[in-house]
Amino acid sequence: MTLYDIKPKFQHLLRPVVVRLHLRGVTANQVTLLAMLTSILLGGLLMCFPKPLFFISLPIFLFSRMALNAIDGMLAREFNQQSRLGAILNEVGDIISDAAIYIPFAFLSGVSPWLVVLVVLLSWLTEFCGVIVQTMTGTRSYRGPLGKSDRALVLGALGLFIALWSQYIWAVNVVFSISVLLLIWTCINRCRSAMEVKNA
Repeated sequence: MTLYDIKPKFQHLLRPVVVRLHLRGVTANQVTLLAMLTSILLGGLLMCFPKPLFFISLPIFLFSRMALNAIDGMLAREFNQQSRLGAILNEVGDIISDAAIYIPFAFLSGVSPWLVVLVVLLSWLTEFCGVIVQTMTGTRSYRGPLGKSDRALVLGALGLFIALWSQYIWAVNVVFSISVLLLIWTCINRCRSAMEVKNA
């Protein structure tokens, strides 16, 4: 069970917004690029000014990014905007955005940079595994327990925690250590999904 399982309900809430954006000529690729560029901008600001209080921006931003990710997919599917360029932007944009948002944690005093880098690399690997499954089965794997939306929830909550209780910043290392294990588990689950289809 991951947050991806409630995506249809989230999309239903966003549908009126998607329709309005389409009527105004907004395209899926534009939304994808907006999500990536704003991630880079916020990540850059947090790296330049690594103050715990500033990380309170993460919950709001990551929720907005999840909404943008849902909107670009709906625009593409429901308004005939699917393209190879869009698929590339979606995959590349996600991994760039993830890195931009995760790396600022490494600039906080008391946080292990190596743990942050490891989480970034494993996050990329989970998405790579999902794409590999798609090439083998034709269906993208979103298995958890720590998919993209789940990571956004964890990082958003962690940003809020840091902003409110910066004296316990050491807990960030604990969360990232647990995330490493969950990301490895996620990679295994996604690869298993391809094997299950093959053996079916």
